[in-house]
Amino acid sequence: MIKAHWAALCVLLACSAQAAEPAGTIKVVKGSVSIERDGKKMPATVGSQVEIADRVRTGKESSVGVTLRDNTLLSAGPHSLIVIDKFTYDQTTQDGSMSIGIRKGTLSVASGKIAKRTPESVDFHTPTSVLGVRGTEFVVEVVGGSDE
Repeated sequence: MIKAHWAALCVLLACSAQAAEPAGTIKVVKGSVSIERDGKKMPATVGSQVEIADRVRTGKESSVGVTLRDNTLLSAGPHSLIVIDKFTYDQTTQDGSMSIGIRKGTLSVASGKIAKRTPESVDFHTPTSVLGVRGTEFVVEVVGGSDE
């Protein structure tokens, strides 16, 4: 009985450790860029980790470059808000999925390994549309948009 509980605890801890792995890393920051996580706002700096549910916000005359773990490149321009809604990636099998919200501003994307392997498991969404990935590079602009 104790062995079964011990095994269950080990599995739970392993799953928790995997879930805590970041979605990506901030590679470039110009101007005022912040990461909002768990209701707290912190400055984004080169090397900052980006996690699931993070909101990455750029200010006036600002931009940010994020590299996700599957080598997807995200570049947001001034007055942008992007949200990492979902991101899973297994480096061994290269299986995964992602869903990125573009709430306002511009986002340039160069897709990585997930989109190349299973494009149907990747989507980018704006307040009014959902974009499936069929190419490797594209730009999305949300005029107006929302701060939420």
